[in-house]
Amino acid sequence: MTYTVADHLLDRLAEAGVRHLFGVPGDFTLAFLDHVEAHPSIEWVGCANELGAGYAADGYARLGGLGALSTTFGVGELSAIGAVAGSYAEHVPVLHVVGAPTTAVQAAGRATHHTLGDGDFGHFARMTAEVTAAQAVLSAETATEEIDRVITAVLERRLPGYLVIPADVGEHPASPPAAPLPQHPGVTDPAVLARFRAEVAQRVAAASTVSALADILVARLDVEAQLHRVLDEGIPHATLLWGRRVVDESAPAYLGSYVGAASSPAVREGIEQADLLIMAGVQFTDLTSGFFSQHLDASRTVEIRGEHARIGDDDFRPLAMGDALDAVAEVLAATGGRFRADAAVAASHPDTSGANEGALSQTALWREVTAFLRDGDTVLADQGTSFYGMAGHRLPHGVVFGGQPLWAAIGFTLPALLGAALARPERRPVLLIGDGAAQLTIAELGTLLRHRIPAVIVVVDNDGYTVERVIHGLHEEYNDIARWDWTALLAALDPTGTAVGVKASTVAELTTALTAARDASGLTLIQAVVPSDDVPPVLRDVAAAAASANARH
Repeated sequence: MTYTVADHLLDRLAEAGVRHLFGVPGDFTLAFLDHVEAHPSIEWVGCANELGAGYAADGYARLGGLGALSTTFGVGELSAIGAVAGSYAEHVPVLHVVGAPTTAVQAAGRATHHTLGDGDFGHFARMTAEVTAAQAVLSAETATEEIDRVITAVLERRLPGYLVIPADVGEHPASPPAAPLPQHPGVTDPAVLARFRAEVAQRVAAASTVSALADILVARLDVEAQLHRVLDEGIPHATLLWGRRVVDESAPAYLGSYVGAASSPAVREGIEQADLLIMAGVQFTDLTSGFFSQHLDASRTVEIRGEHARIGDDDFRPLAMGDALDAVAEVLAATGGRFRADAAVAASHPDTSGANEGALSQTALWREVTAFLRDGDTVLADQGTSFYGMAGHRLPHGVVFGGQPLWAAIGFTLPALLGAALARPERRPVLLIGDGAAQLTIAELGTLLRHRIPAVIVVVDNDGYTVERVIHGLHEEYNDIARWDWTALLAALDPTGTAVGVKASTVAELTTALTAARDASGLTLIQAVVPSDDVPPVLRDVAAAAASANARH
């Protein structure tokens, strides 16, 4: 069989660790998908729609390092562009492969299906260029070089890329890769590193207290091991809600989640009043900072970014985050544990009195969900009550927790869980999602069932968009949704009857359902019924800040 451009692309994806390709077929992609079906390492995962495929690829990349999706030209790729934009906003490396009409069809400039009918086949590439880090419309002459360039850029920059493959170009003969993809070169200047280490040592020597604040870019740049060497020195530390997965929340020195003015007093004091604050990979957003209510003194901060660091007015570049964190760890280790916190104040937990009595509430819901979680679980919480409901609870060591607080697309987590589960099948997938958000992408529940993902799905049934209600329109019709019987829906999507659907209206019913779900081999969906006006405390504070910000002129 002739080796083709399509084979080269798939081999490069496999080299980068991709084992699943998400998407929806279309006539311009079918020949390419024949190569996917024949590939020994990559499995096709057909999704219900392109938006779900994009979210699944994003979830896959968050746990697997690189995600990929395939759509058809025009109509298909535009259905996925919202997901690709979310990956761009949240620094997630996803490659979007678009099957296009042949070069001859494009050259003829005729009104072809899936186009705007004006003969211009470049509209969609121009649209996508705004939300991708690297793009290429492949030609037979340079296809393999362009594939390598785009994939390398996606891996190095942790941002999406975009490849358009005309049907005939995909079938064009090519040579197998002669060498591996180039590795990202080290960027650190040794002289800059030495100067940075000396300045950190001077600041540490003058400090009475040292704390750390970590966030999502630590995970995106794969420097969690270096961060942990800093935290192993026992200094008090916190994370933003966006970056909860980068620390061990069971550590004694863990303070909790920092959300600006919406933080607990102990967290605010530990972070904002420290003589020296080490900030690693922190990117403040409105929804993770209490609408930019953080109060941090830049003169007392060491801010470590991707390829540079800042201490006061001094900028240190080029300096890779991992190298900077190692330098901080060395300096702290030399202090002999002077800043070690034997026991930081624990993240606050709601009162557990009457825990097994009465109707289910938001307080009881998130307490019981937290108690259910175990090391090795992957937890995705959709934006709103789910994400903020978990904010005040410590997670067990080894739990991966994720959401989408910057792009904040409701419904993202349901298909993203599909990708995350396929990327790391040894981990138990857990989804926490509101009823309004779930309705947006519920079609991918069928894909989860088709692939026998043993997910535990908690649908928060509170009759509408509660996160929007507490921002504005508490009783307005525009925040209402159609009422669904979620357990009945599960039965409709699972004709084999392997999945379990349970409705829980009381604490006891929820506890029983979660206990059974832990030992279940198939998917479990729990419809957790809570009052529509019941709101987690952190969400109430953030929503109040959002309402205030939206009202400003």
